[in-house]
Amino acid sequence: MRRRLINSTLAVVLVVIAVFGGSLLIVETRTVSAGAQERVDTEAVRIASIVDSRLIGGEPVNPDILADQSGGRRYAVIRIPGREPIEIGSPPGGSVISGFAEGERGETVVVEEARSVVMAEVRRTLLIILAVALLCVAAAVLLAVRQANKLASPLTDLAETAERLGSGDPRPRHKRYGVPELDRVADVLDASAERIARMLTAERRLAADASHQLRTPLTALSMRLEEVAVAGDLETVREEATIALTQVERLTDVVERLLTNSRDPRTGSAVAFDLDEVIKQQIEEWRPAYRSAGRAIVHSGKQGMRAVGTPGAVAQVLAALIENSLMHGGGTVALRTRVTGNQSVIEVTDEGPGVPADLGARIFERAVSGRSSTGIGLAVARDLAEADGGRLELLQQQPPVFALFLSREVRGRTEREPERPVR
Repeated sequence: MRRRLINSTLAVVLVVIAVFGGSLLIVETRTVSAGAQERVDTEAVRIASIVDSRLIGGEPVNPDILADQSGGRRYAVIRIPGREPIEIGSPPGGSVISGFAEGERGETVVVEEARSVVMAEVRRTLLIILAVALLCVAAAVLLAVRQANKLASPLTDLAETAERLGSGDPRPRHKRYGVPELDRVADVLDASAERIARMLTAERRLAADASHQLRTPLTALSMRLEEVAVAGDLETVREEATIALTQVERLTDVVERLLTNSRDPRTGSAVAFDLDEVIKQQIEEWRPAYRSAGRAIVHSGKQGMRAVGTPGAVAQVLAALIENSLMHGGGTVALRTRVTGNQSVIEVTDEGPGVPADLGARIFERAVSGRSSTGIGLAVARDLAEADGGRLELLQQQPPVFALFLSREVRGRTEREPERPVR
């Protein structure tokens, strides 16, 4: 592209120089020729007037006197009737320019100048024109190179940006070039880079959330299937199979919820549901894991509570809190239900060392964990709670007390949590 821009610029400049330079040379040649003709004509008239004045005064007329008085440097021939022709200077060779004048006494004067003198002056003019043309060409080359770099370099940068996008590097460059058309392309590429970055982030987040959220249901399902495999009587097999099917349904709900949140985290399907059933289901699901760890999980507090939310999402939040207590806590894990104002509250606490002081304010951030875990579970749980209009908070660090706040249904109507000011 640089070569094309430079060649096109040079072509335009050369055409302009050829047109205007040729025209200028023709005009200058005519001007120089007309000036030379005027000079010889003027000199012939001047010599004729000198001859007239000397003839009238009876003074002698000879070549030396005429050359001295006229100051002419050109060849001149003076013919006076009845006398020999008088010559001034040396006759020029080759083609000449002639000037003619006639005096009052019948004398004639012819002045001649070599045309080579005129051509030498034309050549000097031509050299000046060529020098100016070369300067113009040099300036045009410099400007063309600068303009080509100004246009080609941004295009190279934009091509590199597009190549980076194609190779999976969606970082926008936010670089502009002062050319509206190129800046528009850069805006589009930066906007595309930001969209691709958001999409990649969402995909990676979905993959991380899915791997974390599906791990617990799959583990529980595996344990149930193992119990089915070792069960000796048909009744136990049926019971365990029924529980396994329930866990499969919950697993399906987890997948659907993850996909829904990946598309739009604000999308909820809140309904009124029995909170005790969700808590009971979670305790039954986690009790084998706690029994294996030599620990217990219990439920206390207000019974018969109905909340508004998505049962599957609430179950996932509770599962994240219970698993967090199993991995990082100690002793008995207690799920307590209570009512505060227009909200139903589920508190999850254990007898472990609690949340470190430096992690208290950041415990719900992604990749923040007190141990070697992924730090995803609590972040996902908080997103799920907020998607249903609830909230998840750490009420106490030592011993740890996590609380899930949900809108409460009372007497056939829903009392939702009031709007909280954004800080």
